[in-house]
Amino acid sequence: MTDKPWLAEYPEGVPAEIDLAEFSSIVDVIDKSCKDFSENVAYVNFGKEMTYTEVEAYSRAFGAYLQDLGLKPGDRIAIMMPNVLQYPIAVFGALRAGLVVVNTNPLYTARELKHQLKDSGARAIVIMENFANVLEAVIDETGVEHVMVTSIGEMVGFPKGAIMDFVLRRIKKMVPKYNLPQAVRFKQVLAEGSRKTLEPVKLSHEDLAFLQYTGGTTGVSKGAMLTHGNMVANMQQSSAWLGNNIEPGKEIIVTALPLYHIFALTANCFVFLKFGGRNVLITNPRDMAGFVKELGKEKFTAITGVNTLFNGLLNTPGFSDLDFSNLRLTLGGGMAVQRAVAERWKAATGVTLIEAYGLTETSPAACINPMDLSDYNGAIGLPISSTECRVIDTEGEPVAVDETGELCVKGPQVMKGYWNRPEETDKVLDQDGWLKTGDMARMDEKGYFYIVDRKKDMILVSGFNVYPNEVEDVVAEHPKVLEVGAIGAPDEKSGEVVKVVVVRKDDSLTVKELRDHCRNELTGYKVPKYVEFVDELPKTNVGKILRRELRDQYGQPRSSD
Repeated sequence: MTDKPWLAEYPEGVPAEIDLAEFSSIVDVIDKSCKDFSENVAYVNFGKEMTYTEVEAYSRAFGAYLQDLGLKPGDRIAIMMPNVLQYPIAVFGALRAGLVVVNTNPLYTARELKHQLKDSGARAIVIMENFANVLEAVIDETGVEHVMVTSIGEMVGFPKGAIMDFVLRRIKKMVPKYNLPQAVRFKQVLAEGSRKTLEPVKLSHEDLAFLQYTGGTTGVSKGAMLTHGNMVANMQQSSAWLGNNIEPGKEIIVTALPLYHIFALTANCFVFLKFGGRNVLITNPRDMAGFVKELGKEKFTAITGVNTLFNGLLNTPGFSDLDFSNLRLTLGGGMAVQRAVAERWKAATGVTLIEAYGLTETSPAACINPMDLSDYNGAIGLPISSTECRVIDTEGEPVAVDETGELCVKGPQVMKGYWNRPEETDKVLDQDGWLKTGDMARMDEKGYFYIVDRKKDMILVSGFNVYPNEVEDVVAEHPKVLEVGAIGAPDEKSGEVVKVVVVRKDDSLTVKELRDHCRNELTGYKVPKYVEFVDELPKTNVGKILRRELRDQYGQPRSSD
């Protein structure tokens, strides 16, 4: 590759270039795997197994139902649920019908959900009943015409699934009342769809597959347009990188990261689909004791996660007693892996925690460390197959080895652009296909890349991007707030948490009052954990808040009394 002259060769067995022509679309991958591994278990959730044959039949029925509703290729469908069996059925069915999937975070508030549904122009949504009340609050302000509702236990089977739903609804009160008269139950959708015919849709690399929403570099939530070609490329790239470490039809991958997040979507859902893997879906990884119990039932061979997930497992009783004899792959991404966590993981499991790097805009993988890495090295790895990376200065010129600049990525996995936002696209994607990541990095003499600093203003909470502009807009809506600046504060559990520094308009404003206000408008991980009141904020002579000074002065994890 022209931008990797220092790299004499790829890791053993890894090709420099991938075969993009092997699959014309994600649907090709789905069809081939469902045929080749028909009797294998594809997904397991709460002990309920679903074979590749069942995945094929269910997704075919789901796709046929969508077509019967009058949904056309290119129409958008939102999918809002955690890791349950219904997720791959809905995603695969929608893709087979030629629709564009809009992955939607189940934790979204009404304001966040409304923006995503309106911006994407979604005509349909599949939603877990636990969050249906949020949809009810905004659906009349969106273009959503068709609603499909499901429950945690709906595909688990009788009586276990029914008992689970009863407990969640009646005892734990985790399903708020909602009124969506147009809603159809998921099992009814499958039943009706099974009596219809799925009309094949001709798809190419250029067709959109996903609108994957991200804050980008401005904090305005926008949809990264990921094509079938982008997703197939990243599947092929990741598959090539895994190489001989994967045994088709024999892998057991633990999926605790949400599938609506691009990391797990590609790495877990699609790459291990291609290999005919058994995918263990963890619906609530925050229940670490329950998570460890589930791990004890599987001789898993691979697990992906973010640093906080691995740290949480290491600190959960019973984890160190698990059987790690089959574990060969542990992949960390989404946020920086901490050396202490990586070393503890190696000591506990005997397997190196391999760090990778990517973005929503790169589908996501761009750099991965070699699979045979013996110990954590602090790097994000090497550019994967068919990928070029470079580090540039403020003038756009490449910097020397070990000098810091902005990391840029080029390859077939780079997004088509931002949905309906050509100006935002032009800010990050040049005509030659180079994507500016906004991350500060350096490259050593062996071609390994290291992240030196995050995007300058972004706050990274357990691997999720939180953009100061959004938090500040919500805080500023409070009538007792004069000015606000949002920054990240270090946190042992989450890596970072949100902190806001506020100039009050009314001295009666309390920390609790402000946080309660934020909870009504923001997803939980975006809500400020710390609130500090000050007399004034550091600014430039034109009134722009100086975030670096704000971090330097108020970056400690403390709140006002």
